[in-house]
Amino acid sequence: MDSKKKLVWIDSETTGLDSLQNDILTLSIIIEINGRIEDKLNLEMQPFNYQSITDEALKINGMSVEQIKKFPQPHEAHKKIVTLFEKYVNRYDKNDKLTPCGYNIGFDVDFLFKLFQKCGDPYCGSYLDYHKLDVASLVLFFKIRGLIDIEGYKLVDVCKALNIELNAHKAEDDIIATRKVFKQLMDKIELKNDQK
Repeated sequence: MDSKKKLVWIDSETTGLDSLQNDILTLSIIIEINGRIEDKLNLEMQPFNYQSITDEALKINGMSVEQIKKFPQPHEAHKKIVTLFEKYVNRYDKNDKLTPCGYNIGFDVDFLFKLFQKCGDPYCGSYLDYHKLDVASLVLFFKIRGLIDIEGYKLVDVCKALNIELNAHKAEDDIIATRKVFKQLMDKIELKNDQK
């Protein structure tokens, strides 16, 4: 199968903004191959360091420390991620990788790499392509070209402009909405090409 058509949509909610100091709390992954959803994984996990949890993160994510303490350990989440990736990628084939996709995807990929490293696994890059599809950059391009009218660049602003329902700052909802934004923008390009 053509590895260029293997996409992994990723969104995470974290204890803060610094992937070195902070940790993932929830993670949502969608595997898309040749335009079709093949698999999904939604995880909750405790942080490695409870001292890293910021009040701002708890407020944004709508979580409490008591709730987070009931989540599985991060090593359990790591094992599930590896099991999922192993189903779709030959980690030893440099041409067989998943292309990370998301909204400001660099943030989520950075946290995912750090999760692997904190679990003693330096091989996250064995599954992921170093090229990324950032829907936020695509939105900026559409805005510059006058193809989309939005008030701000946050995912919630874009979803509002495109009439896409969103329960913001829930990893699963965010990544589903991000994928819908991408599909809608791609439809606009195809429609424009058809009109030529």
